[in-house]
Amino acid sequence: MHLTIHRTYHDEGTNGLLTIGPDSDPLCYTIELPWRNNELNRSCIPEGTYVLKRRYSTKFRWHLHVADVPGRSFILIHPANHARRELKGCIAPVLLLTGPGTGEQSLQAFNLLMSQLLEALRSTETILLTVTSAKIKL
Repeated sequence: MHLTIHRTYHDEGTNGLLTIGPDSDPLCYTIELPWRNNELNRSCIPEGTYVLKRRYSTKFRWHLHVADVPGRSFILIHPANHARRELKGCIAPVLLLTGPGTGEQSLQAFNLLMSQLLEALRSTETILLTVTSAKIKL
């Protein structure tokens, strides 16, 4: 399974459009911190392709871990509606973008994403995430 985040960068935050599969319809949007040269706790992660793994913590319960991000650790995909207040380099799915790095209905978007990945997460199937620049402004 292959997910893609098509990003648009802004000074205040990064917005993305998340798709699953090569020719699929968009599943949801994403929000992240602005690009700050991959700086710890202040920047979104670099563009590239990463492996997603299921992870559990008491804070986020079941969520996704973006593995092997250069120079970073514990980059997660979890619910959040405001990148600067709630993220430290992680990615949050949202159903509605409200501004650069902000959105609404993150928990619903996260649950939608997890339901789409459920079978792949239960199996040994590799789940890839490609992060790239968008061709359109979000």
